[in-house]
Amino acid sequence: MYHLCTTAAFQTIYQKRKILDIRLNIKDFPSVGVTRFELATTRPPDAYSNRAELHPVAFRSANIVYFSQIVTFLQDFFLILSSMKRFALLIAVFFGFLASGCGSSATRSAADFTIEVYTPEYASGFDIRGRDKDAATLVTVRNPWQGAGNVEQHLLILREGAKAPAGLDAQVVKAPVRHVVCMSSSHVAMFDALGEVRRISGVSGIDYISNTYVNEHRYCGEVRDVGYDTNLNFELLASMRPDLVLLYGVTGENTVVTGKLRELGIPYIYVGDYMEESPLGKAEWLMVAAELCNVRDKGAETFRGIAARYNALKTRIAGAARSPRPKVMLNTPYRDTWFMPSSRSFMVRLIEDAGGEYVYTKNDSDTSVAVDLEEAYLLASAADTWINVGPCNTLAELTAQNPKFADVPAVRNRQVFNNNRRQTPAGGSDFWESGVIRPDLVLHDLCAVFNPQAADTAELYYYKRLE
Repeated sequence: MYHLCTTAAFQTIYQKRKILDIRLNIKDFPSVGVTRFELATTRPPDAYSNRAELHPVAFRSANIVYFSQIVTFLQDFFLILSSMKRFALLIAVFFGFLASGCGSSATRSAADFTIEVYTPEYASGFDIRGRDKDAATLVTVRNPWQGAGNVEQHLLILREGAKAPAGLDAQVVKAPVRHVVCMSSSHVAMFDALGEVRRISGVSGIDYISNTYVNEHRYCGEVRDVGYDTNLNFELLASMRPDLVLLYGVTGENTVVTGKLRELGIPYIYVGDYMEESPLGKAEWLMVAAELCNVRDKGAETFRGIAARYNALKTRIAGAARSPRPKVMLNTPYRDTWFMPSSRSFMVRLIEDAGGEYVYTKNDSDTSVAVDLEEAYLLASAADTWINVGPCNTLAELTAQNPKFADVPAVRNRQVFNNNRRQTPAGGSDFWESGVIRPDLVLHDLCAVFNPQAADTAELYYYKRLE
């Protein structure tokens, strides 16, 4: 009771009671002689006008005043009792939350997901784990951009009525997801490989997407272009209300984008498939899409088929490869700078598995390095084959951009191949889309280029010879 008297609620009640008492006294006393409450009037003074006693008329209403004060006190008393009940209820709710928090503290860490649901064989950037209590799974993504060190992100996938544990640092979605936005074309290919491409409702750069479903459904508005990077159309995203946005990072998290997505209440996760050094490791990221779509078994079966075909061809090439291996030059200059990938990159792994030898051996980092045009010319002069030559479709286009390279052996011998056989009118290459998920087809193309005697057919799928 003493505590209640110090609360704001009780003080308010007390002030209202004082005002009511004052108003009752004012009402029941005439103005003459009660100058402490009202200004003097023009009424003629009487014997009591300058005295401190009450006016005789006041005594007739004294009982009324007393009765009114009793009524007011009773009203206040019951109001205080009501406040005490509410206060007791607040205490009960507070301790209920406290008990709930203490009871669930063991479920607030990603480490509580101890059951291995899917541990990748080739990929290093993710895993999928579960827990005993329900069917929820946790996708953990590691170092999904260049230069990342000890970066981890978590995506909690709820299903079968599972609830998200309080305090878990993770984005949360319910499976199967219905509407997904893919910020990379390789993400589109993952869903397509699983037969789940209809779940895609948004992409970035729709003119550069090769996927048939996306192109057929863009015109009816079922698949929208949400823009690029920091120029995302957040108003459109807010109206679409996707279940999940799949992001990719180049040098770090785009906090402008992720901050706005959090503000809009749209879950997201960075997909680091492009950081994988193994071609099969890149393709294995389709298991994340499978988990989102509740088709885990189908995803595992799809990936096993890709890996089996890749490894079988790799073994056959190893037994029939030319010796010495043909040396391979990569890329063309970008704004007068020639970028050469690391010897650990997935592209170099493909070259080696296809029976070729990468011409540049100085870079063993996890990123591409720039070389000047003079060094690039020396490398191209030492190569037997030149591949991945940017937007060029003919040898004339290639030599027009790089006149000095017109006399290198690969150009003279027509051993220049580009990975843009399948491209959109805007120039988007399916090599960077479905080719990420079908390294077995890419390996076959390169085998047909470097070691045609080991290939099933000379027909190319992603590559073409420049004429």
